Amino acid sequence: MSRRLLVIGAHSADFVWRAGGTIAVTTAAGGVAQVLALSYGERGESGELWKKEGMTVERVKEVRREEAEGAAAHLGASFESLDLGDYPLIVDRDGLSAIAAKIREFSPDVLLTHTDRDPFNPDHAEAFFAVGKARALAAGAGTASAFGGPFNPPELLLFEPHQPELCNFTPTVFVDITPVIEQKRAAMAEMQAQSHLRTYYEELAARRGNHARRSSGNDAVEFAEAFQRVTPQVVDAL
Repeated sequence: MSRRLLVIGAHSADFVWRAGGTIAVTTAAGGVAQVLALSYGERGESGELWKKEGMTVERVKEVRREEAEGAAAHLGASFESLDLGDYPLIVDRDGLSAIAAKIREFSPDVLLTHTDRDPFNPDHAEAFFAVGKARALAAGAGTASAFGGPFNPPELLLFEPHQPELCNFTPTVFVDITPVIEQKRAAMAEMQAQSHLRTYYEELAARRGNHARRSSGNDAVEFAEAFQRVTPQVVDAL
């Protein structure tokens, strides 16, 4: 069955590190994936770019957009940013409406976003609460975005933060990304503004692959990404 996956990050590069492999798995299986960034991360996550002489906010945004579009292309996904600004990211009523409209328009089966806590990046928690509200608003009777007809809220999962033990994150789902690891590597290589993260997330994928092997008994899993399920999973039997 084809799946529709929507990944909403606070910044333009978040999807690559935390869900790039899962996006590639989705599209390789015939599904459709879309990335929505609430900001470009132009202030809080573009340190390498700001070292260049004559850099401006608009130029940083342009470079970040180009990087994100290139990364998304490696994964078979589309990319879009709402450009709400970062550090701090503040999602107001109009921002919530815009996110809800995007959720309803794309109509995903699965929605991925941040955890509700991150002591090192306040934008991530802001994104979590905004996405949760927007998901509810997209399906709420009487809201502007709900006038188009019935809408089933997507499954909601959280992708792994940089320091999970400090962010209320407990992995409940592992996705085997072994067949698409080269695509994730190519996507990560696009993110020159945060090139220092590539080694960390390469190693994390290997560690999560180890955990996935131990949990499943499947020795073929070399690399994996971890997620925490928010909405209950409904099955016919255990």
